[in-house]
Amino acid sequence: MISQLAFILLLILGTGWFVRNVRKIRKNIGLGRPVNRSDRKAARWKTMARVALGQSKMVRRRAVAGIMHILIYVGFVIINLEVLEIVLDGVLGTHRLFGTLAPGLYAVLIASFEYLAVGVILACLVFLLRRNVLRLKRFSGIEMTAWPKSDANFILVAEILLMAAFLTMNGADYVLQLMGTEGYIRAGAYPVSSHLMLLLPGSEAGLIQVERFCWWFHITGIFIFLNYIPYSKHFHIFLSFPNTWYAKLEPKGKFTNMNEVTQEVKAMLDPSFTPESATPPERFGARDVQDLSWVNLMNAYACTECGRCTAVCPANLTGKLLSPRKIMMDTRDRLEEVGRNKNRHGADYDDGKSLFDYISTEELWACTTCNACVEACPVLIDPLEIILELRRSLVMEESKSPQGWSAMFNHIEHNAAPWQFSPADRLNWAKTNT
Repeated sequence: MISQLAFILLLILGTGWFVRNVRKIRKNIGLGRPVNRSDRKAARWKTMARVALGQSKMVRRRAVAGIMHILIYVGFVIINLEVLEIVLDGVLGTHRLFGTLAPGLYAVLIASFEYLAVGVILACLVFLLRRNVLRLKRFSGIEMTAWPKSDANFILVAEILLMAAFLTMNGADYVLQLMGTEGYIRAGAYPVSSHLMLLLPGSEAGLIQVERFCWWFHITGIFIFLNYIPYSKHFHIFLSFPNTWYAKLEPKGKFTNMNEVTQEVKAMLDPSFTPESATPPERFGARDVQDLSWVNLMNAYACTECGRCTAVCPANLTGKLLSPRKIMMDTRDRLEEVGRNKNRHGADYDDGKSLFDYISTEELWACTTCNACVEACPVLIDPLEIILELRRSLVMEESKSPQGWSAMFNHIEHNAAPWQFSPADRLNWAKTNT
């Protein structure tokens, strides 16, 4: 009874704290502008199934890393069935509950769990090697400070420890089943953990202590892991599904126009045109996170910091400051700061800062708008949209743009073309050649 009460308390605290953090993130995402991404539902379900569930983009360019990630992903999803059993055992005071309900199926499940656990351990070891020994270039950059690097290593080590505890728990349980120990029913097949017998204590009391310690370590570690995720880049475990569902379905490279500006241009070209509304927009483009759409803000939380976007960015490859990964990380950091300030000081609090305190204009103007970063992202994050909204603010709110751009804008305004010649002189070249 004491064990059950302790577990129920752990379950309430662990679940409650996680819900609290999720609500905070949801509130932060809600600070963004409204945007309708609920059209073409069939296409959106298909995209989510292919990209988020099927992990279709993970094997592009880097097939080995993608396959290992899929292995961890599948292991994470399937082993949650085992976690469900542990939770029910903890609440009800039972042991191997599913084993008593469906012994044949349970044996298959436990065997598959164990093979997946070994696969997850091996994949995590390879990922640790790639990050800390091989030091692959895409895991470095000015944005990859001590915390992002430590975050990735911590998660990998935690997964190894959790899987090791799971296998050790099963190994001790298997031996206790063979001994006929009270409460340890014959249930499951243990193709991996059964080989751990030589590493475990020989006495029944020692085996029970090992099994109970690993059981508590495993489930407590999962609750700690669950509550660490909202503070980590690994929140994409949950957000990758809605992120892919709400992704843009328009062709790559299609920019979003501001309706108010479009109405003004139409009125300028056609004096008889009547604008839909004479109300000017509150802001052109985005200066801070509240000016971005809620989808942009969700993108920031869904970023995996994998660096695939930066690795294919032509501006970054030529030595410029732009890193699409940094754009997303800076947006998330600024959003977290704004959310904290509003919680502490009220909804109307303004700290006098903006996204431009995080992202420099040099980074923004370096972007070629080629969409390579969008195409490379495994969860369909769109750094380009954030870059364009920030650029729009610079140009239309502050009249700041590169010198060549300013000249082009002036020519378009006065000559209806990007060249300095008046419309009447455009065909002079033909007269000269004839």
